Amino acid sequence: MNEQQTIQAIFEAGHTVAVVGLSPKPWRESFGVSRAMQAAGWRIIPVNPAAAERGETILGEKTYATLTDAASHEKIDLVNVFRNSDDVPPVADEAIAIGAPALWLQMGIRHDEAAARARAAGLNVVQDRCLKVEWAMRPR
Repeated sequence: MNEQQTIQAIFEAGHTVAVVGLSPKPWRESFGVSRAMQAAGWRIIPVNPAAAERGETILGEKTYATLTDAASHEKIDLVNVFRNSDDVPPVADEAIAIGAPALWLQMGIRHDEAAARARAAGLNVVQDRCLKVEWAMRPR
């Protein structure tokens, strides 16, 4: 599959997204993108260890400390990553371990080795693209 076909497959697979690195701060990109996706009908599952430790909700949703914890309570269709590129390998490994069908690395985030591992494990993978932008540009 080429990248556009991969994106389309992700959009067709379901609309529950675990957002790793989702900030509770409204001025952060992770918050704005997630709020827009939520407004478009997507279910947002925040993954933020510090916010989870404080018992915070983000965008009205319970926050989890890890993907593994989130997956034990929620069905996850997509893992969307708002972390530094160097932080991607353990997130990709955890996405593989929980059986997530797809991994999305937001604009400016790229880790070819981790992406290759995820693809080899059967995940659809997108790197260095904005979920909100791609959703808005999708064919209808």
